[in-house]
Amino acid sequence: MESWNHRLKVEAIHGERFSARADAKNHVFEYIDVYYNRKCLHSGLGYLSPVYFEAQIVA
Repeated sequence: MESWNHRLKVEAIHGERFSARADAKNHVFEYIDVYYNRKCLHSGLGYLSPVYFEAQIVA
């Protein structure tokens, strides 16, 4: 969990300036939903993205 938090901070938050809390929430949501869950490969899932991994289980 600590490495995920670090990754979120480094890839999505570091250096960003948000004018409102809602902007920050939207930015984090987009990072998680668009990048992390759809594109990022995870070693614990056999180097597959979570979306692709779940699609294999359902199919």
